[in-house]
Amino acid sequence: MAKGKFWSDFKDFAMKGNVIDMAVGVVIGGAFGKIVSSLVDDLIMPLIGSLIGGFDFTSLKATIKDVEINYGNFIQTAVDFIIIALSIFLIIRAITRSKRKREEAEAAAAAAKPAEPAPKPEDVALLEEIRDLLKDKK
Repeated sequence: MAKGKFWSDFKDFAMKGNVIDMAVGVVIGGAFGKIVSSLVDDLIMPLIGSLIGGFDFTSLKATIKDVEINYGNFIQTAVDFIIIALSIFLIIRAITRSKRKREEAEAAAAAAKPAEPAPKPEDVALLEEIRDLLKDKK
C-alpha cells in the first residue's frame, strides 16, 4: 500500500502547475538562449570584429612555466555577456515602450469617448413610468 501512496504523491508533485510552468520556462529559456547566442556569435561579434580589425580575443594566452593561461577565452566570454545583456535590455526596453505607448493610446481613446450615463435605478424608472401614465390620463 505504501508503494501506491509513493507513486501517487510523486504524480501529484510532478503534475503541479508550478513544476510544469517551471519546466516550460526552462525549455523556452534554453531555446531563447540559443537565439541570443546566435545573435551575438553570428551577427554582432562579426560586426565588432570587423570594426576592431578582425581581432579574436580567444587567441590571447600567456604561458607561465609549463602552464598555459587562456585569458582570451575569459575576455571573450565577458564581452559576449555584455553584448547579450545589452541585447536583451534593448529588446525588453523596446517591448516595454511599445506596450506603454499602446496603453497610453487606449487610455486616451477611452478618455475621449463620452461616458455613458449610468442606468437609472429600477424604482426611479418605475416611478417615472407611473408619472407619465398619469399625465397621459389627464
